[in-house]
Amino acid sequence: PSHLPDEADTSHLLEIGGGTGALTDRLLAVGDRVTVVERDADLAAFLREEFAEAVESGRLTVVEGDALAVDLPDFSACVSNLPYGISSEIAFRLLPRGKPLVLMFQLEFAERMAAESGTSEYGRLSVGAQHYADVDVVERVPREAFDPAPAVQSAIVRTTPRAPDYTVADEAFFFDFVKALFTQRRKTVRNAIRNTAHISGIDDPEAVVDAAPEALLSKRPDALAPAGFAELARLARSIDD
Repeated sequence: PSHLPDEADTSHLLEIGGGTGALTDRLLAVGDRVTVVERDADLAAFLREEFAEAVESGRLTVVEGDALAVDLPDFSACVSNLPYGISSEIAFRLLPRGKPLVLMFQLEFAERMAAESGTSEYGRLSVGAQHYADVDVVERVPREAFDPAPAVQSAIVRTTPRAPDYTVADEAFFFDFVKALFTQRRKTVRNAIRNTAHISGIDDPEAVVDAAPEALLSKRPDALAPAGFAELARLARSIDD
């Protein structure tokens, strides 16, 4: 919770994967209300018993179910130690809600999420996450912090919601376009657009290449800032329409 922005609204905190309640306990200390989503029936029952007083007073709601499938409440911020196997799916379920998130991920995933263009970690995950928020790796967590110690290093990521510095008319197409170009990250953007029309759904890739600025076409996808992808996606959409 200490990694939440100072001005964060703690009126309703969401936790994904409550486990045995170590984090839940800390969230109840700082939040007015807490909703915890826990998939394991035994752990959900344990949480209800462990925090019976908070449940009774209406300060804690324990939702038993899969965080990818249940209806998520209108939370004010989310603090979670996520199950690593569903990191990406959960992150992209939460990010569009436009609320501050403090999430623990595998270190490599965290670094890719926060990566800047021109770095080897930069990819579709970076562009996708940074479309919704400023992303910061605020703390590396050593393996020894866990018992039992996992095989991977972890890191805590904070996302602070903000509008992107570009406009996207068709978000679904923008994400498909970014995904397509990153399958060709070693090629120039010019060739990547030509080679991936079957993924991006562009009808006339040659027309897009003809119309696009050389400054964008000559770069590689991994050197293209999110605003560059947005400019090309807008152009492609206007030509296809």
